[in-house]
Amino acid sequence: MATMKAVVKTKSEPGAELLDVPIPTPGPNEVLVKVLATSICGTDLHIYQWNEWAQKRIKKIPQIMGHELCGQVVDVGANVKHIKKDSIISAETHIACGYCYLCRIGLAHICENVRIFGVDIDGVFAEYAVVPASNAWVIEERIPNDYVSVMEPLGNAIHTVLGGEIAGNTVLITGCGPIGLMSILVCKACGATKIIATEVNEYRLHLAKKLGADIVLNPKQNKIVDSVLEYTNGKGVDVVLEMSGNQSAINEGLKVLRPGGRYSILGIPEKPFRIDLADVVFKYFTIQGINGRLMFSTWYKTTRFIASGRIDLEPIITHRFRLEEFKKGMELMETGNCGKILLYP
Repeated sequence: MATMKAVVKTKSEPGAELLDVPIPTPGPNEVLVKVLATSICGTDLHIYQWNEWAQKRIKKIPQIMGHELCGQVVDVGANVKHIKKDSIISAETHIACGYCYLCRIGLAHICENVRIFGVDIDGVFAEYAVVPASNAWVIEERIPNDYVSVMEPLGNAIHTVLGGEIAGNTVLITGCGPIGLMSILVCKACGATKIIATEVNEYRLHLAKKLGADIVLNPKQNKIVDSVLEYTNGKGVDVVLEMSGNQSAINEGLKVLRPGGRYSILGIPEKPFRIDLADVVFKYFTIQGINGRLMFSTWYKTTRFIASGRIDLEPIITHRFRLEEFKKGMELMETGNCGKILLYP
């Protein structure tokens, strides 16, 4: 049996291993891809660290990690007619069932029975991976492979930014991890008039400024509420995009959001905490949870943004490693001194 290299979560404890495992065989409705590039996500880091979320969420071990990829199709299942061999694809990583209530009313991105690469089924930190044909996103435009590999997280940023009106608005982005950084690019492309970014890591703050944030603030050094109100003439921002999952950042964001403003949340707090709902009522806030990407309208927008040249992802891709060096990538992610990290089988 032919084998391949893959990064596998083998034990219910921190870490992962590079192993030789069988090359998977695609089913009738699947495609087999040779992985050309894959990128590390915060979710992958949580699984690698085996934090409290991972311990509760991961049910299958051993399991190949990873979910973001650029792949070249090398084999197609018997029922697959719309995808040809040698096609370059990315993939929608949330595999929807297609028959639950949410799927049938157009909300497949929050499918009741969702399965996720590298979380519920084998992922893409490997030389080859199997992808359901319905989730394969064929790249027909001229887009570099590295950019294809980060289309999934860029889709998260696009979904969050475009969750409401953005053109002509002032925006606060709390948390400048890779998706927060991508959100800066999307806000600029969509006509936001002032972009304020907060982040505790100086490396990422520097990146935020480089990518076009008008004002960057470090909560360790700046009084965020006072500073944001000063930069908005006391009015507060029109939109807050919450990317940090940090309780202090969330509370500060609510304090500087103008009455009637939009608060879109992608960051996930580690633990539940309280907010003042009376404040939400009297200030007429809209609080919006963002999960994944809209299937598949977000993917069309993501493709068009990249192919048009309106978004330059190169500054966000800060490090590149061989798949065998995945531990270096995870260790670097832990420090926060990076943007997006790519792995190459």
